[in-house]
Amino acid sequence: MTTSSNTPDDRQPRDAIYWAQVSTFKVTRVPTGALNLNVEGRQGLSPLQGFGQMWQKIYRIHLKGAAVTPAEVVKTWKEKFSSFWPKKNRFYAPLTGISPGEVGLINMSIPGNIPLSTGVLVLYADDESFTFMTPPGHVFAGWITFSAHEEDNTTVAQVSMLIRAFDPVYEFGFRFLGASKAEDKFWQQTLTALGNQFDVSEPVETQIICIDPKMQWSRFWNVWLNSAIRTTIYRVAAPVRWVGKGIRRRG
Repeated sequence: MTTSSNTPDDRQPRDAIYWAQVSTFKVTRVPTGALNLNVEGRQGLSPLQGFGQMWQKIYRIHLKGAAVTPAEVVKTWKEKFSSFWPKKNRFYAPLTGISPGEVGLINMSIPGNIPLSTGVLVLYADDESFTFMTPPGHVFAGWITFSAHEEDNTTVAQVSMLIRAFDPVYEFGFRFLGASKAEDKFWQQTLTALGNQFDVSEPVETQIICIDPKMQWSRFWNVWLNSAIRTTIYRVAAPVRWVGKGIRRRG
């Protein structure tokens, strides 16, 4: 009789290779032109660690007439991810591509033309989906999944989010300054651009569900890590840093 040398402790789920093995953000390379703030060393968040109401948002586009499989859609999405984003918003993909455990940097503006430097960690990635996890200070705490599947002989591309505003400032923006609608428009435009990649021009379906209407007041002080505030201060202080560097050189 042949016995296996594996013990229960040695066994791993079949999909273990698709999951990030760490939840700490580590930037291995900063691309030219990218601003690396509010990312390095931070721990990934779940929706439970945010302040605001919890929302599930789903955006979908049917790629009608496109002879493309879900795996082909996701492969293209990973390779050209940043090119599908609306203009003036930059996603700097990790050098090794969108793969488990890697970190991508984000430089963009939020409503009010407020600069934001943050990032995402690739929590999961396989042939037909990939999921990002946010760090503290990001606009929201939670997960965002990009996927494709077949439905009635048509490939459907989808963005699915489970999120809470990270802090009271962001929650105020979502409720009263149009940030929620801006978020919807962002992903609708992204899916429209993805559809154009496959010569498809179809409307983007949007589904929004409030999972938990309560705010988590115990997370009020998340505001100290607000990346938009920190990025703004960093930008405003740029002349001071420039002068300081000049003084050090002369010294």
